[in-house]
Amino acid sequence: MKELIDSFLDYLSVERALAKNTILAYRADLNLYLDFIEKRGIIILSKVTKNDIVEFMLFQKTKGVSPTSISRRLAAIRMFHRFLARERVLKTDPTTLIDSPKLWKKVPDTLSLNEVEALISQPDVRDHQGARDKAILETLYATGMRVSELSNLKINNVNLDIGFLRCIGKGNKERIIPLGKKAIHSINRYLEFSRPHFLKQKASEFMFISRSGAKLSRQSIWKLIKRYAKEAKIKKLIKVHTLRHSFATHLLERGADLRSVQEMLGHSNISTTQIYTHIDKDRLKTIHKMFHPRP
Repeated sequence: MKELIDSFLDYLSVERALAKNTILAYRADLNLYLDFIEKRGIIILSKVTKNDIVEFMLFQKTKGVSPTSISRRLAAIRMFHRFLARERVLKTDPTTLIDSPKLWKKVPDTLSLNEVEALISQPDVRDHQGARDKAILETLYATGMRVSELSNLKINNVNLDIGFLRCIGKGNKERIIPLGKKAIHSINRYLEFSRPHFLKQKASEFMFISRSGAKLSRQSIWKLIKRYAKEAKIKKLIKVHTLRHSFATHLLERGADLRSVQEMLGHSNISTTQIYTHIDKDRLKTIHKMFHPRP
């Protein structure tokens, strides 16, 4: 059964061009699923029934797994069985009549403008690493890029003269995102002051690099965000996409249209972007109370 997972993941990588992180998540989800059904005495997938998959989902729930994660695991299982049915490894697909668990859309945690300013002002730009980190934070907030997208950003995909960058997102989809003046200024300083110092006569196609000249990893970028948030004394829970969520929220608060924000975030479905519109309800209530003739 493990070999069938490998074949399925190869299909996702080659035919569907899914991101590496997505494929790794699917592998982890499917391994959990196979371990569960093997413990139920099932050694071939043709013996799996709808009830077995439902029992797996209920087992995940009893372990405290969130509805979002359970839904993602079901999606992986559903795609896996559909693939096997299409390849005629299995005669039937037991997932066809299974509903996804109900999901409550959670409003993402965001920073206020003052908190964003406090975070971005923490790096010491007189230091090589500080200048790089300042450019990273400015770029994340200016573009709403995912941390993994920033890690893979190549230097030839950034045009500071016209103020745009080309981002390769999930599913190898490309999008163009504007850069603001502050981000451009910080990137220029990093390129002139820090990057040559890190490279030490070497070459790299990646924009943001470590002190050894290697591509800066997603984990390293995430660690520096958390460190500067702590130094800025931000009490909120900082997550990997906090700056991305703040970017979208602040744009919508200032009147940006939903379609434009969707395009900049790289969401394939506008319903994903619409979650940010819920954040603005308190501001709308305040405006209504201030200006409506019968508040």
